[in-house]
Amino acid sequence: MTNEQRTAEQLTAKQLTPEQETAEQHRFYLNLGPQHPSTHGVLRVVLEMDGEWVLNPQPDIGFGHRMHEKMGESRSWSQFFANVGRMDYVNAMAFNHGYAGLIERAAGIEVPLRAEYIRVITAELNRVASHLLWLGAFILDLGAFTPILYTFDDRESILDILEDITGSRLTYSYFRVGGVMKDIDDTFIEKTRGFIQQLRSRFPMYETLVNNNVILHHRMKGIAVISEDMARQYGVTGAVLRGSGIAYDVRKNAPYSVYPEFNFDVPVGKNGDCMDRYLVKFAEMEQSLRIIEQALDKLPEGEFRTKVKGKIKLKPGMTSFSVETARGELTFLLIGDGSEVPYRLKIRVPSFSNLSVMPDLCSDMLLSDLVTTMGSFDLVIPEIDR
Repeated sequence: MTNEQRTAEQLTAKQLTPEQETAEQHRFYLNLGPQHPSTHGVLRVVLEMDGEWVLNPQPDIGFGHRMHEKMGESRSWSQFFANVGRMDYVNAMAFNHGYAGLIERAAGIEVPLRAEYIRVITAELNRVASHLLWLGAFILDLGAFTPILYTFDDRESILDILEDITGSRLTYSYFRVGGVMKDIDDTFIEKTRGFIQQLRSRFPMYETLVNNNVILHHRMKGIAVISEDMARQYGVTGAVLRGSGIAYDVRKNAPYSVYPEFNFDVPVGKNGDCMDRYLVKFAEMEQSLRIIEQALDKLPEGEFRTKVKGKIKLKPGMTSFSVETARGELTFLLIGDGSEVPYRLKIRVPSFSNLSVMPDLCSDMLLSDLVTTMGSFDLVIPEIDR
């Protein structure tokens, strides 16, 4: 049987109208990933296509599944600590902060004030590093190569600063229950203040080179608009939520650590499109610098870690702790049974809910616009495939 005869039989069996027959003949399926530069990880998106138009995008996750939650239930909380920095490897400090806060709340451990300030400083530095990586890679996805050279140059300065006190440049395991691994010194403070001046001097260049670029505006304005209702329906968080005009940030709305001590704004968008999500994340870098400056100015003296004697037991019952990562709200939920090993550990990551909006949002969209939309979400696939 020839291909033409087979197609004719299939169309007859479906009893399609002539118009549907013509449309059906022009449709095909395309795999975006699981190894593709624009997916920024091992993510596969199955696309039903009609020419250049995406009709039905379906994310296929799980290629890098590592059973982190199950591992957290089969070993003590201290043995699991190194795992958390491997989920969002770009913003590992936030995951450090969330898990340390969870165990401290479950065990009733107080954290010294100096340690909380150091946590905020390092977490915000890591947030800026994450945003710089996203900025360069996102613009590269859209076809512009030059910006990533500058963003990675700025990011390297942060990694040099954090390496001095953590011994690592990516998957940090710097936080400890009761504080941090190592105190910061005058050299760290001096380098951090120098970086703040360096990045602020770069912002005008980024504005001219990227933000005011007419091609960038054409690629992002009016693309993939997420309404407030859709944002709430899918539970998106972070810049994806704030880009739709909803000013929700865990650091402000459900504050933790010493964030209530600092003055900073929560940037929001108006239209909920890719451009708004981009501008929100760009503006967040300046807010992080403001927080770091205030924390350095107010940095108190004292211990950097509480000395804990004996084994830490997790109280029976349910405990949760939420933080704001570079991609949105991260929540750790733990059920303890009085031992060192969590009975149940559940991790709610922002990239999973942000990705879930894609099939509804990106249907009837050009393929090039789908790449733009995925870039505006700033997805990190290992936290989805945890």
